Amino acid sequence: MNAFSVTFGNVLLTLLYLSAGFLLSRAKLVKAAHISSVSAILLYLCGPCMFIGAIMEQDVSADLNRAMFWFFLVVLAAQLLFMLLIWLLLGKRRKTFSGRMASIASVMGNAGFFGLPIIRSLFPDVPEVAAFSCIYCVAMNILAWTLGIFVLTNDRKYISLKAAFLNPTVVSVAFALVLYLLKAKSWMPDLLQSGIRSVGGISTPLCMILLGVRLSAMKASTLFTRKVAWFTIMSKMVVFPLFSYLLVLFLPLSDVFKGSILILGATPCASVILNLSEIHQSGRELAADCTLLSTLLSIATIPLLSLLL
Repeated sequence: MNAFSVTFGNVLLTLLYLSAGFLLSRAKLVKAAHISSVSAILLYLCGPCMFIGAIMEQDVSADLNRAMFWFFLVVLAAQLLFMLLIWLLLGKRRKTFSGRMASIASVMGNAGFFGLPIIRSLFPDVPEVAAFSCIYCVAMNILAWTLGIFVLTNDRKYISLKAAFLNPTVVSVAFALVLYLLKAKSWMPDLLQSGIRSVGGISTPLCMILLGVRLSAMKASTLFTRKVAWFTIMSKMVVFPLFSYLLVLFLPLSDVFKGSILILGATPCASVILNLSEIHQSGRELAADCTLLSTLLSIATIPLLSLLL
């Protein structure tokens, strides 16, 4: 199968998960009140197992160590540069909350729950792409709670190194890297490894089902009519991945490295922007619009971008 077919099929599958959550909610079989409890399971159990399983399965090598290090630096640089570019382009609008939200949401994507299954399917014979997805999430979370929160609030007091380095994603990836360096793959009981993979494997369906439940509570009149949301989504889903890809296109890096930068950069807006927006009374609705609408549009944008590979 070609890249377009693989990415289209995987994005379609994730949207089917979303549809299940939407229909369950509309049928009143699942209530919005359930979201917080299920989200906690996803955040503190399923997600960490997904990251641990993805990195622990790698064979220790100097080449992979270097690749992960450079991937982290490239992702961080791409996000910083593009965030600055959007911030400058917005001009006077960056003084508004919606403008500041556009600056950070344009670079923060769901590279874990959404991106990991896609990148694995796209490069089935290259297991290290799973590690790239995890490293991408680490870079994004560190940026979100430092420069990201500062851009959003224009106030240094909200910068939190604790939130940046002690969140479930960074902690679980750090723990996974320790297991990787200790070659846990070779001595950890197969039953335990299988259990970690099984729990981690439900992360993507669970994440998308939750998004579907949230979508059922949204008003179509606001979801599709916010101009700033459309600007943010087009920046995130089209311009940012192309910008990131161009940064590495002519560098002496592998095609898999470059392809991972492109596809993971094209993932929909991450739920971390919902967490950041909670500091502003009117911000959560805009963040939710960006997250949900970008997820729906990914059925077109990601497969089209994959044609570059």
